[in-house]
Amino acid sequence: MRGRRSAIEQLPPAGRADAVQRQRVLRLRGRSVAWLPPLLLLLGITLLDANTSGEFRIISWIVLVPGIAAAICGVWGTGAFAALSLITYFAVDTSWPHQYQTGLPDFILVAVGGILATLACAVRVRGEQRMLHMRDVAETTRRTLLRPLAPGWGGLDHAAVYLAADSEARVGGDFYDIQPGLHGTRVLLGDVQGKGLAAVESAAALLGTFREAAYHEPLLRTVADRLEIRMLRHVNYCASLGYDDDDRFATAILVAFPKSPAGGPPGGDGPAGGDGPALWGGHPRPPDPADPPIPPPAPYTVEVVNFGHEPPLVISPDGVRSLPPGDGLLLGLSELAHHPPPLLHVTLAPGETLLLVTDGVTEARDSAGEFFPLRERVTRAVAQDPRTADPQLLAEFVRDATLRHCGGHLADDTTIFAVRRRQPPEPQP
Repeated sequence: MRGRRSAIEQLPPAGRADAVQRQRVLRLRGRSVAWLPPLLLLLGITLLDANTSGEFRIISWIVLVPGIAAAICGVWGTGAFAALSLITYFAVDTSWPHQYQTGLPDFILVAVGGILATLACAVRVRGEQRMLHMRDVAETTRRTLLRPLAPGWGGLDHAAVYLAADSEARVGGDFYDIQPGLHGTRVLLGDVQGKGLAAVESAAALLGTFREAAYHEPLLRTVADRLEIRMLRHVNYCASLGYDDDDRFATAILVAFPKSPAGGPPGGDGPAGGDGPALWGGHPRPPDPADPPIPPPAPYTVEVVNFGHEPPLVISPDGVRSLPPGDGLLLGLSELAHHPPPLLHVTLAPGETLLLVTDGVTEARDSAGEFFPLRERVTRAVAQDPRTADPQLLAEFVRDATLRHCGGHLADDTTIFAVRRRQPPEPQP
């Protein structure tokens, strides 16, 4: 989420959950206390051995101390406990009369146990470091694919939740972005068919094309055509390399918030919300007489191109409505038909939030196999609290409701994206 982090996002991600959670639990006031459990065990075994009879000696149990340290301490800490256990064993055992001493065999047992525990700790630490490195690589990939969006980016209030079904990779085929440009702000959300790195590559290709075309192209239809061509090129490229991506496709929803008549981004924030005027060599680009005239947009109108995606919901304090489906073909399937997806013009009044989700939400099933009723749940929530229409609160509500419905077991990547025009600040009295 943008802004404050939710409780779910604060959970340690899979792959390093054990290591991170263990370090959090074994810290007191910012300092590690991982040494405390093996030390208490060492003292406990020593005291118990001193208070038992000669027929029942337990000092050899001290071999457990370096084993416990190997699970929670570092290599040097485990080695220190192995040496301390050996010294303690020798000191306690020699303090007993000769007939009650456990002798050299148990001494060798403690020594060998300490060496093996230290080696095991070294293997564990190396594995944790490798997992942390892989986690950092996956996080970098995710941030590159789904870049952070500044508050109010492009003149839009927005909130996003991304939950990957592949908890190890933490990234999948869902993608979204906001791109302010010369002709307004464009929003894209989509879902590439399949999972794994192949889906990530397709999503990256589409996002790269969107970020360039959405900035420069005056018509949303042209942006949609660029996305379709890019998908076809990517599929052909993968096929030429022998990848099994001949049938790769993607669903997507493309939304355009035209610029306000004043020249700024939607919402009236002025040039600060966009990327500024067109530049050529560092100077404003002069108008080209050959460019076709672009009619001014109608007030509060957005343009939508739907590539076979779930129709977005429009949420306001007064209720919930669905946008028309659009009936467009999926990205990458234009060879099956010669007509492009229709361009829809939709009125989006001030204060209305556009909710876009992937099928990870709508196809989430409960224990009885029932799909998640998104519109019904959102309608009920808005009726109970009209503030739910706020993008941040709306994304959090849909996320929590989806996870409760499926019991936390996501069968597919899940993306929740809520945007609305940023309202100008109210004048101060």
